[in-house]
Amino acid sequence: MGTSDLIQYARALYNAHGDKAEAEAAQKVVAAQGTGDQEEAEKWRLIRGHIKELRGPKVT
Repeated sequence: MGTSDLIQYARALYNAHGDKAEAEAAQKVVAAQGTGDQEEAEKWRLIRGHIKELRGPKVT
């Protein structure tokens, strides 16, 4: 999956799940690491990073 595909997937996930999308991506990272699939874990880390960028800074 290329960078543009990851960004597009992150955007779709964020649009569908809002702020919960980042937590969902984090869970996917843990699940992939649990099965030893480092490539899948890295893909989800990148998706999570793109979701963070879409979300922007947290307001307190």
